[in-house]
Amino acid sequence: MSNVHLINHPLVQHKLTLMRRKDASTNTFRTLLNELSSLMAYEVTRDMPLQNVQIHTPLETMTGKTIDGKKLVFVSILRAGNGILEGMLNVVPGARVGHVGLYRDPATLQAVEYYFKMPSEMAERDIVVVDPMLATGNSAIAAIDRLKKLHPKSIKFVCLLTCPEGIAALQTAHPDVPIYTAAIDRQLNDHGYILPGLGDAGDRIFGTK
Repeated sequence: MSNVHLINHPLVQHKLTLMRRKDASTNTFRTLLNELSSLMAYEVTRDMPLQNVQIHTPLETMTGKTIDGKKLVFVSILRAGNGILEGMLNVVPGARVGHVGLYRDPATLQAVEYYFKMPSEMAERDIVVVDPMLATGNSAIAAIDRLKKLHPKSIKFVCLLTCPEGIAALQTAHPDVPIYTAAIDRQLNDHGYILPGLGDAGDRIFGTK
């Protein structure tokens, strides 16, 4: 579990609890997810490299530090990953964005790819993969399998919720990829959903059933 980062800031935990409530409206859920994702982004980008730049304040010239957001790529696992994406971009608006379209086969629970689009020059970039749930781990593993073929500088995985089974699966397949999450829930049920969880994140973000 040394490569699992639990983001337990009080504001993150408060907003996550409000999101879990089954009577939270679509608008409430989406708004809270945006706010929570922005808070998580601060932790995920804590170790981003800085470069020195010379600037002029109203009083004098000084050397300040900046990050190069253009070297960072947020990769959303469609469709639910888009719910986290907006909040992350609020914090790092210069980041590039990639998308991996995956759906879970209801019989096998395996991930099936239907879309893949990334920025150019991925070998120069750091990747943050976003998906609200790390449940069976199959979608995350499939996405990272595909992304590693582009030889990026680094990969991190960010989710709202996970469970011991999802962590074990992802760490077995990709032990070098750190996991950032707001909660580690009890277990998976027979249908591959996290318990106690918050239901289907995609349906709750987009108001679909």
